[in-house]
Amino acid sequence: MYDYLIIGSGLFGCVFAHEMKKAGKSCLVIEKRDHVGGNVYCEEKDGIHIHKYGAHIFHTSNTAIWNYVNQFVEFNHYVNSPVANYKGELYNLPFNMNTFSQMWGVVTPAEAAAKIAKQRTAIQGEPKNLEEQAISLIGTDIYTKLIKGYTEKQWGRSCTDLPAFIIRRLPVRYTFDNNYFNDRYQGIPMGGYTVLIEALLEGIEVRTGVDYNKHREEFNDIADTIIYTGPIDAYFQYRLGQLEYRGLRFETERLEEENYQGVAVMNYTDRETPYTRSIEHKHFEFGTQPVTYVTKEYPTDWKPGEEAYYPVNDDRNQTLYRQYAALAKQERQVVFGGRLAEYKYYDMDDVIASALTAVKQYQ
Repeated sequence: MYDYLIIGSGLFGCVFAHEMKKAGKSCLVIEKRDHVGGNVYCEEKDGIHIHKYGAHIFHTSNTAIWNYVNQFVEFNHYVNSPVANYKGELYNLPFNMNTFSQMWGVVTPAEAAAKIAKQRTAIQGEPKNLEEQAISLIGTDIYTKLIKGYTEKQWGRSCTDLPAFIIRRLPVRYTFDNNYFNDRYQGIPMGGYTVLIEALLEGIEVRTGVDYNKHREEFNDIADTIIYTGPIDAYFQYRLGQLEYRGLRFETERLEEENYQGVAVMNYTDRETPYTRSIEHKHFEFGTQPVTYVTKEYPTDWKPGEEAYYPVNDDRNQTLYRQYAALAKQERQVVFGGRLAEYKYYDMDDVIASALTAVKQYQ
């Protein structure tokens, strides 16, 4: 009945479906959730577009990808400049001269570099864990106030129990620049990401509330090719074991005030605050509404059946993923793509680029 059955309506699935429809192919998209868009889905309340599954800021240095998304929706000029809150002390991110001046009172780049260089000597030899790796890169003060607590909440374990390779580098700028990303292009879709998703899926048949892995016998024979963007271990019914993730829990509150925290994203970097960050959604689109919505993100232990957010990239899970990837290569007429099917963290521009590459390969 269809040329392509696409499992999942995140960016990978939607881009693939759009391009295949444009090429004259018939597509059916099925989605487990009751809405399209995957984790970039936005819902509107009081004129504010709420990022339901956490903050998503589009950024890229790939001009072709930037032009691609802008054909569907206009992007605003939002620049990601988060603030770190450590027990009431506020610091600019990423680590830059504003951060160093706030922390130490230094004025010049040379003073900041000397301070960091002195503190880095606390670690001698090859770092044995994430804590030692971070200190060897940025020193003790910034590690203690801006990395340690946030990271331990994020991963649910002590930094001394996390492998060093999780932090391969830490961006340090000796300029007064609070722009978190170095990419050439950056912004938020005007009207939220759902506008982008709906434009990609225009004219394509979509069924929501359908779990492919529970009802695959109903769908496997209705298309020539399956594009699978769900968890790769779930596709194979966990026959080799389960891959691990970290989960997230969101609490969103409507506040009867115009401006709650003055910034879209505030990271809480102490260990005692149970959430990692709070998001004031209206600031993504420079909102002036008389009310505001704030979402707090709580890292959680993940259980199968819950939404998976961050893959646990340790040796065990990477070995297990490679075994599943070998099985995937043996699957005829099934294409595995996206963050869950490839068990990796993807930036949005990379997801789109990967989908466009898949289109060329399987068109």
